[in-house]
Amino acid sequence: MNKVKPVVSLVFLILLGITFHNFSISEPYIHEDCLELPAERYLSVLENGKLEHSEELPDLFSPSNWEDLGFPFIGDDLRIALQHQLHVLEAGNFNDNEKVGNLKVTFGEFKEVIEILLQRVNSSPVDLHRLLDAHQVWGDDKQGNVYFTGYFTPALQVKQKKDKKYKYPLYAYPANWEGPMPSRQEIDAKGALEGLGLELAYTANPMDAYIMQLQGSGTVEFLDSGERMIFQYAGENGHPYRNIQYFFKNRPDLSIRNLSLDGMRRFLIKNPSLTDTALFYNPSYTFFEAKTGLVKGAGQVPLMEGISIAADPHFFPLGSVILAAMPVIKDGRVDHHEYRLLLPQDVGGAIKGAGHVDVYCGNGSIGKKRASMMHHYGQMWMLTPKNNQQVAMNKEQ
Repeated sequence: MNKVKPVVSLVFLILLGITFHNFSISEPYIHEDCLELPAERYLSVLENGKLEHSEELPDLFSPSNWEDLGFPFIGDDLRIALQHQLHVLEAGNFNDNEKVGNLKVTFGEFKEVIEILLQRVNSSPVDLHRLLDAHQVWGDDKQGNVYFTGYFTPALQVKQKKDKKYKYPLYAYPANWEGPMPSRQEIDAKGALEGLGLELAYTANPMDAYIMQLQGSGTVEFLDSGERMIFQYAGENGHPYRNIQYFFKNRPDLSIRNLSLDGMRRFLIKNPSLTDTALFYNPSYTFFEAKTGLVKGAGQVPLMEGISIAADPHFFPLGSVILAAMPVIKDGRVDHHEYRLLLPQDVGGAIKGAGHVDVYCGNGSIGKKRASMMHHYGQMWMLTPKNNQQVAMNKEQ
């Protein structure tokens, strides 16, 4: 009898478990609070990705209903990126109750968003509407249309010592400089930084140096030593960024059909006398520091393709988390949008305001090709913990 009781008890517990299991499945109230979120967004859009029918949003960040949104699956790549984002936040200088547009968000709230998402790795995020608020960014037209471009890590051959061919310098940041920083023309034409020991390497083409500055980082191969390194963003000269495309557009005497970086580079190789004039049109100048390892952005964590973005930190602080409806291109036009998490981990002189972000597209020629294809519109939402008491601030405050 003593040997039978445990078996009977075990059978009873198994049946009891099955009963409870079936009961819980059949009860509708268990699922009332679950919200299945789609991974893609299909709305009526123009070829460039702008919404055809959209109204002006009341604030820079406007509350949105989760029933109108979707969300990506959080896999291993996003898990790694979110763990990196914790480091970005903790290493940054974000202050509690710092104003971000019309929001006031604390360090702890940004951290809570990341931790909530990390708890949902490899699972369906059906309960996010109970835990997080999504605030739509009003974009560059105040109707929610955000301009997405891409950037990449150039691969460049350089030399440590200047010679007749490799004579265009890439500079380290002049930390001891006093007064206003020199402009691009003062640096490259007048030698404002010569003799200070700031030269990191020399390139054979000034446009190659310019492209690396524009992308914010690059991989370099020293032809005279065989060494490979990362040249990482180390700061700017504080002068306003001006896109040199407008130099060509404003010159009716110049015939240039392709205004991509490659197109402008090819044009200037054929017309070298215009190189200085074209590049000096942009007085902004980027400095580098030599590193080993993976390519990192301003957040000092490795950049991840399709996840890391360069954004204006006044609106998208390093360490924040963005939900995005990214444009999906078919036959040269935006077919629909795909939901992704984007993480502000970098900055850029050309990325200003709340209507434009730059998505990291990878290294070398492949990254370059992907970046060149991205110049369309989508939508974005800043994520905060549910019921943030500081949101929707009165504009008069």
